[in-house]
Amino acid sequence: MKSRDPLFSDLHNDPRNDLRTDLLDAVPAERAPAPLTPVSYVPTPSAAYRQHRKTAQLLDEPGPPRGADPAAAAVPLTFAFGARVLMWKQDPSVSEIGTRKAFLPGIVLDGPRDARIVPGAPGIAPVSPNAFGDFIASPDSAQFDAVHTFAVVRQTLTMYQRALSAVGAEMPLPWQWNSSVDTTPLQLFPYGLPNVMNAFYSRSQGCLKFGDFVPDGQAERIFTCRSLDIVSHETGHAVLDGLKPAWLEADNPPQTGGLHESFGDLTAIFLALSQLDQCEAVIAQTKARLHDKTFLADIAEQFGLALGASTGLRNADNDLKLSDAGNEVHAISQVFTGAIYDILADLFALERDPALLDDAMVLHGVGAYLRGLVLRALVAAPDQGATFADVVNQMLRLTLADDKPVAYRNSIRNRFTLREVVESPVALSEDHADQAVLAPGVQDAPGAQQDRRACCGTMNLAEYYDIAHILDGEAQALARWCAAHGRTGPAPADHWPDGERLR
Repeated sequence: MKSRDPLFSDLHNDPRNDLRTDLLDAVPAERAPAPLTPVSYVPTPSAAYRQHRKTAQLLDEPGPPRGADPAAAAVPLTFAFGARVLMWKQDPSVSEIGTRKAFLPGIVLDGPRDARIVPGAPGIAPVSPNAFGDFIASPDSAQFDAVHTFAVVRQTLTMYQRALSAVGAEMPLPWQWNSSVDTTPLQLFPYGLPNVMNAFYSRSQGCLKFGDFVPDGQAERIFTCRSLDIVSHETGHAVLDGLKPAWLEADNPPQTGGLHESFGDLTAIFLALSQLDQCEAVIAQTKARLHDKTFLADIAEQFGLALGASTGLRNADNDLKLSDAGNEVHAISQVFTGAIYDILADLFALERDPALLDDAMVLHGVGAYLRGLVLRALVAAPDQGATFADVVNQMLRLTLADDKPVAYRNSIRNRFTLREVVESPVALSEDHADQAVLAPGVQDAPGAQQDRRACCGTMNLAEYYDIAHILDGEAQALARWCAAHGRTGPAPADHWPDGERLR
C-alpha cells in the first residue's frame, strides 16, 4: 500500500532514489529477503521532504560529511585559498582592457594586507573581504583603489619571485630595510599625495605613495594609484632597491640612474605580459606586429594624456640612442627600455609558429623568459656604478648558460649596438661569439652628474641625494664662524627676553 504521508510520494522513477540500493547494501546477502518488495511500493522522499531536510541542515549544527574519516585533517580556513580582486588591468584610459577580476593565490587579510604589503596609516579605512573571501569593490571608490593598488604591488612582487624561482634562485626579494631582525612590510598610500601630480617609493618611509590631481582645464580628478603602469613602475623601484641599494643614490653615474628608471618602465611591461588576457589583447590590437602602436609600449597613458602627450608618459617602442640622451636620466632610461622592447619583438618573431602555437601563448612565454633574464642580469651587475654595458654582457652570458639559440645573443648584441650601448667586434650580420665580452659604446663622462628633473617622484626625493652632508657642512661652517668671533659657549639664560628667541 502506498504511503499517504504528505512528506512522501510514490515517485519511484526519480533517478535520485537510491533507497533500494541502500537497503540491499545494509542487509547481508545470506539474510536478504526473497523476493524483494517491488520498487513501486518503496516510499521515496518528496520535494517537500527534501526541502525540510535542507532547512534542518541549515538550523542544526552540521556533522562530518557522509563517509568522512573523523581523523582526517581539518578543513583549511577560507582565506587560505587565495582571494579574487577587481582591478584595472591597464590604465583607466585603456578602455578595451578595463576592469577585470584577478586571482591572488596567497593569503590576503583585511586591508588588504599580507606578510609583505600593508595599507599605510592613516589612510583608506581597511577593506574587508566579502563572504567568499574576495575583495570586490565598486570602481571609482576608495575601497576599490586600495584593493587595486595592493593587487598590482602583490602581482609585481610575485612575478619577480617566480622569475628567480624558475631558474632555481629562490629568494623572497627583500625590501631594502629588511634583515633577520626587521621584516617590516612595505606600506601603501593610494591617496598619499593629494593634489600632487606624481608618485614615489620612499626607502626612509618604507612606503609607496601615489598622488591625485585635476589637470588644467579639466574637471575629472586623476588618481595615479589607478594606473597599473604607475603602480608597477614604483614597485619596480622598491624591488630593485632591495637588491641593489646603492643604485638609487644620485652620486652614481647617469647610466646607473637610467637602469633604475628603466627597470620601473620594464616592470610595467613585464607585468602586462605575465597576464595571458593582456597578451591576447596585444596580439589582437597589433595583429601580432609588436612594433605597431599598442598599449604595451605606451607607459602610463592616462597620465601622459593629462600632460598633453599623444602617447603615454613614456614610449618603450622608440629609436633613442645614448648620444641623444646626455646626462638626463629620463632619456637615458628610454634607450635601455627601447632596446629591451626591440629584443622582445625579435624573440617573439623568432619563436612564433602560428601553425603549432597560439601567438598570445608565445608572447606570454617570451615575456616570461625576458623578464627573468633582465632581472638576473641586474642582480649579477656591479653593486655600485653599474653601466648599461655591464648588464648587456650579463644578459649575453646568461642566454648562453640557459642554452638558448645564438639568435638570442645576436638580437641582444645588435639592438644594444644600434643604440650605442656596446660595440660589436664583428658585423651585425655575423653570429655573436660565445664568451665574448662587448666593450661599452657611449660612456658617461668622468664625474658626470645625473639630471633627474624629468624622472618620476622616486628619483627626485631628497633622501637619495645625500642631503645630510650638505646640511651638516653648512652647520659646521656656522660653528666655525661663531668660534672665530668669540661665541664659544651657550648664550646666558637671561640673554634673550622671555619668548624673544622663539619669535
